[in-house]
Amino acid sequence: MKDVTQQTAAKRILLLRKELDRWRQQYYVEDQPTVEDHVYDQAYHELIDLETAYPELITDDSPTQRVGGPILSGFEKKTHETPMLSLGDVFSKEELFAFDQRLEKTVGQKQSYSCELKIDGLAISLIYKDGRFVEGSTRGNGVVGENITENLKTIKAIPLRLKKAVSVEVRGECYMPKKAFAELNKKREAKGKPVFANPRNAAAGSLRQLDTRITASRQLSTFIYYLMEPQRYGLSTQTQVLKQLSEWGFKINKESQNVSQKDEIERFIEKYQKKRTQLSYDIDGIVLKADDLKVHQLVGNTVKVPRWAIAYKFPPDEQETIVRQILWTVGRTGIVTPTAIMDPVRLAGTKVARASLHNPDYLKQKDIRLLDTVKLHKAGDIIPEISEVVLEKRPAESEIYPIPETCPICKAGLVHLDEEVALRCINPKCPALLKESLVHFASRNAMEITGLGPRVVEQLFDKQLVKDVSSLYRLSFEDLLKLDKFKDKSAHNLLTAIDRSRHNSVERLVFGLGIRHVGAKAAKLLMAHFESLDNLIAASSSDIFKISSLGEVIGQSLITYFSRQEVKDLITELRQAGVNFKYLGVSERNVEKQTGFFADKKIVLTGTLEKMTRNEARKWLEAHGADVTGSVSKNTDCVIAGSEAGSKLTKAQKLGITILNEQQFRDQMEGKN
Repeated sequence: MKDVTQQTAAKRILLLRKELDRWRQQYYVEDQPTVEDHVYDQAYHELIDLETAYPELITDDSPTQRVGGPILSGFEKKTHETPMLSLGDVFSKEELFAFDQRLEKTVGQKQSYSCELKIDGLAISLIYKDGRFVEGSTRGNGVVGENITENLKTIKAIPLRLKKAVSVEVRGECYMPKKAFAELNKKREAKGKPVFANPRNAAAGSLRQLDTRITASRQLSTFIYYLMEPQRYGLSTQTQVLKQLSEWGFKINKESQNVSQKDEIERFIEKYQKKRTQLSYDIDGIVLKADDLKVHQLVGNTVKVPRWAIAYKFPPDEQETIVRQILWTVGRTGIVTPTAIMDPVRLAGTKVARASLHNPDYLKQKDIRLLDTVKLHKAGDIIPEISEVVLEKRPAESEIYPIPETCPICKAGLVHLDEEVALRCINPKCPALLKESLVHFASRNAMEITGLGPRVVEQLFDKQLVKDVSSLYRLSFEDLLKLDKFKDKSAHNLLTAIDRSRHNSVERLVFGLGIRHVGAKAAKLLMAHFESLDNLIAASSSDIFKISSLGEVIGQSLITYFSRQEVKDLITELRQAGVNFKYLGVSERNVEKQTGFFADKKIVLTGTLEKMTRNEARKWLEAHGADVTGSVSKNTDCVIAGSEAGSKLTKAQKLGITILNEQQFRDQMEGKN
């Protein structure tokens, strides 16, 4: 960026922010993206480069300020100038239409309503000054909430700057999409953590994180539906309010409908009771709001709820079924998870016969027993969950379900580690643990052994061809031909993939070993520091603690892992199999030693390479001191273009960046330049 003046940078930054905000609006608010992800990423990284070069040009409403970073010390209390009221609930259509009749009688004329979906989330307030987002808070008790501005800034559906420079307070719902909820619970269960009961609890927990990076990772979104003092903007109906909010850049729920007749309301309810499972977010009812804003002022509010609106709660989509069995399964990290096996029932359009019971504490809290009749529903319309036991239908001879003390597969004793709610099998020879460990070992971010998936691993164990990860390197062509559907070509391809994995940089091996608390990023930091597996094994916990961002938990986990005799034996076997134990990237000690064409350069790979994969090229480049990035910017030093290269090549040509074809790249690799 040295060749870009501050004046030029300032102009470019304004243009990039405008484009990025437009694309954010289209993707996160309007659900109509107009550019590919790589185009957005390219512009975003260019903005980062410019702001890094000229930090004085960074503003609070820049897209780069959304990602989360500060660790908050706590949340300040926020007193709402106008209380944030909750809605009154009704649970039958009779009660809903009684509300309509009361309102009609009070006002003296038939009412038209804005009929909206009741989003199952957390109420929030957003304040803007001259179009810029300045403060956001939770509802709290309606009078006093909490200031969560920094966390709300990480939510991409919330505009940091409005399309018009207005000073307003708006209110709405923060929610977690169903897909994000399912992914979050899956990750938490794999780590032995308690799972969230529903998307609303998950959203609430995510908004109140003191580490804003955690909030940023939770994929939250919002729907805004309320505007303070709408008359200031010449608005007279709730329908106009929603339209105005959308025009300013807020995400609104487009499923709302203006209704006035009883049969219209009933059709709206029936439509969304059927459609709710197809929505990407969770709803638990519909809301009727008097459309005429003068009615809001006329009838006013009670202490807790508005008299001009009501929420109709959907009856729960639950079915009763009987628990026939509780099955315990062992995951890759040794966590033993109970699953209820039940008589099949239909829920949200699909047949369900299984539900995770997550951990022993969950099982005890629900007091679920064999032959119990239970109520089953889908949390977030996705995850089958037992809500409660129907106690009046419990058999007289029922007994409390005993929590197992031994592994269901290897019979080794189960343990609780640290403060986890999960039970674990820590026997490294447990077959179930070994199978899951092998699948992980072969995965993309670990040793990347293409073709070695769960089904192949299962067969290898069943035929006693492997006993641990080192066994993979002793497999023969004849061994693989014993597997179902394996012919000469598939056996050759798998052996080639296994052999190629011997030459990976050692951080992939460290991650592939499945050491507790050591993810892919931590593995790379460790090996960049220690340079070889032998150095890491010889390190003390204090040596490991010295590495920035790695704490005591990871250090102790590594010391414990490498001290076990079976691990020492495994390391010996991997060494004998010729698996690489050295770090091939730029280590902390040899960073100054990197020389050659690619050292210290920002490189972008694009198109299809014929003699090697893009991933293999990236590994080689990183091993020789290059910083391989995903997008082209003025900061890029060189683009390596294979066949069918697209927009990245075009941009590189426009910027005058050095471009190498595959042969020129290979010449540089071989020192033929």
